[in-house]
Amino acid sequence: MKIDKLNLDGKKDTIEVLDKIFSAKINKKLVNNVLYKTNANYKGRHAKTKQQNEVSGPTSKIYAQKGTGNARHASRKAPIFVGGGVAHGPKGELAYKKRKLNKSEKKQSVASLITEKNKNKELLVFSDFNNEIKKTKEMSMIIKKFEISNSLIILDKVSKDKIEKSTRNIPNVKVTDINHFSAFDIVKYKKVVFTESSIKELEKRYS
Repeated sequence: MKIDKLNLDGKKDTIEVLDKIFSAKINKKLVNNVLYKTNANYKGRHAKTKQQNEVSGPTSKIYAQKGTGNARHASRKAPIFVGGGVAHGPKGELAYKKRKLNKSEKKQSVASLITEKNKNKELLVFSDFNNEIKKTKEMSMIIKKFEISNSLIILDKVSKDKIEKSTRNIPNVKVTDINHFSAFDIVKYKKVVFTESSIKELEKRYS
């Protein structure tokens, strides 16, 4: 299939793209599953408390089992004592399993979302950035001109080097490359922007 390609001066052209990426079957159930797993894996579970067996100190009984008139206790490590272990507390990141995403799931979910963006006219393709854009003001004008103020910009390496610095301080715009974006990123931003070379790199990965 063919889609429009834009130059920075606004001139339109067309390029040929793979149907299985830009006109794929939209599998919402798969996308929801991938987003759930991705979101779960993003969560940092760093909180951790010491269990009873991890608290330092003697393990001897604090007093005799019988004859004192008090309740029966073991060591000072018990959760009911100050300084003892914590019962059922958070166990840190290692206690939680990462939800596995296989390659086919990732590819199919990305193709579904890109197809949906293309269908909703929320996908743009630019010619490669040949000239370096140094100033944020200049990049802001380009973003305003093409109405991509809330966008994920996926670039080839050369184009990324040309504009990455000028987009660094612009809110709601993420500049990345083919190797560092996910289905979660596509959903997060309203529009997705590619360059002609980044599309070719994406197609190589799917072919």
